[in-house]
Amino acid sequence: MPHLLVIGMGYTASRLALRLRSQGWRVTGIRRAAQADMLAFDDEHAVCAAIADATHILSSVPPEGDADPVLTRYGVAIAAAPAVWSGYLSSTGVYGDAAGAWVDEGSPVGFGRRSARVRADADWGALRADMRRFRLPGIYGPGRSALDRVREGRAHRIDLPGQIFSRAHVDDIVAGVIASIRGGPAGIYNLSDDLPCAQNRLIEEACAILGRSLPPLQTMEEAQLSPMARGFYAENRRVANGRAKRLLGWVPLYPTYRQGLRACD
Repeated sequence: MPHLLVIGMGYTASRLALRLRSQGWRVTGIRRAAQADMLAFDDEHAVCAAIADATHILSSVPPEGDADPVLTRYGVAIAAAPAVWSGYLSSTGVYGDAAGAWVDEGSPVGFGRRSARVRADADWGALRADMRRFRLPGIYGPGRSALDRVREGRAHRIDLPGQIFSRAHVDDIVAGVIASIRGGPAGIYNLSDDLPCAQNRLIEEACAILGRSLPPLQTMEEAQLSPMARGFYAENRRVANGRAKRLLGWVPLYPTYRQGLRACD
């Protein structure tokens, strides 16, 4: 039986685990604190045993401060593991601001605000010859989409003409990871949808789906955005997904936010 070890059982990784378990996989999850069906990150004996036993290893843990906690604690064990496949959920934030231009897996990295993420991405790539790095844009899906923000009164429309983002439905990311497991070479894959667009388009579509009025168009100062949200708007790029389509045979089920949002309703 194939055995996937997931370090960092967050939103995306949990949906991946659910999908693979339905297909007969054994999945071991690791979180910061132990739960009934998951190991604790600090239980070094149990984690190292799971690393040695897994046929497939995936980390979805982002850096903390300047370091990747998984690499710091378990990098040596993962590098030596007998697994046949390994992966890391990275971020398209490594590309930084492209002034709205397209970026692909060959584009320069390291020019954005996420220097720790850039280092982690590179370090995971150097860890094993079978490593797949999945660079992910804004992730949305059931319980975590523009629909929820509109319902809860948290949606903003920001007056930034020309600002473009890429995104992906969580189930398309899951499908891309599974496509990599089933075949295709190691390397870097952008998993994004086919239609980069302004964040305002999502809010407007969500309002149309729910029959709600549009929130007012505001400046960032008027919206009183958090520093994290301001950082999000500081970067502007379109993310190309052609490599995953060519090499993995991956096709997004939700190629635009229009189909994806309706699947979240």
